[in-house]
Amino acid sequence: MSKIWFVTGSSRGFGRQFVQAALERGDKVAATARNADSLADLVAAHGEAVLPLTLDVTDKDAAFQAVKRAHDHFGRLDVIVNNAGYGLFGAVEELTEQQVRDQMETNFYGALWVTQAALPFLRAQGSGHIVQISTVGGVVSFPNLGGYNASKWALEGLTEALAQEVAGFGIKVTLVEPGGFETDWAGASATFAGQLSAYDDLRAAVAASWGDVKSGDPAATGPALLKIVDADNPPLRVFFGTAPLHLVPQVYAERLKIWEEWAAVSAEAEGAAA
Repeated sequence: MSKIWFVTGSSRGFGRQFVQAALERGDKVAATARNADSLADLVAAHGEAVLPLTLDVTDKDAAFQAVKRAHDHFGRLDVIVNNAGYGLFGAVEELTEQQVRDQMETNFYGALWVTQAALPFLRAQGSGHIVQISTVGGVVSFPNLGGYNASKWALEGLTEALAQEVAGFGIKVTLVEPGGFETDWAGASATFAGQLSAYDDLRAAVAASWGDVKSGDPAATGPALLKIVDADNPPLRVFFGTAPLHLVPQVYAERLKIWEEWAAVSAEAEGAAA
């Protein structure tokens, strides 16, 4: 049976790839974008299989209305993909309050509003799959990306709790954590803080390190996501790209090592003997 999707941020990048992959195999999609006109080519190619919706995910009421409209239109919702988001670049000291608030409004609250809007429908039908597009930066932080990391770490924490809360209703939950891909995440869609000269050397070192990271092909992510939403037992977390498979285990091993080294202080802090 074909699936009914609701995908945010469908105009470009990962979102566009997910929508195309779903439509090309015969599924139906409620595709959202800040400007639904950017989805006209999808409508021309796939007709009534795609419902284009204008949505700014930072508008809570609009998010609830869009999800309801999609459900009313198609009669059910099977896959919710919270993909809308963007990158925020700058050292923590460089970030403005508004930049950080805007980052959280889109990357975190936007996903929260859509998730909350969809849950009553998914619970009522006893099925569904919520997919949160996170990042390897949601489990490992990088310099010059503190604001972005914060938004995705918040999404990861929320989603891990969500998965435990809704499993009994037959709802599946997955965090997709991509590494580097050839999208405009660091280009036109990104926000850049004003730069302080004190961090110039750090910025140069970070830029040099990223030059060694293999970038993935966004077109391959659509078929990959289809495998996840079709799985009987999908993962709570899954990397997209191979770089995170090498990086994250090293970081986790270091965390475990440090916790163990400071175990005596941990015990002391609760008044227990080491």
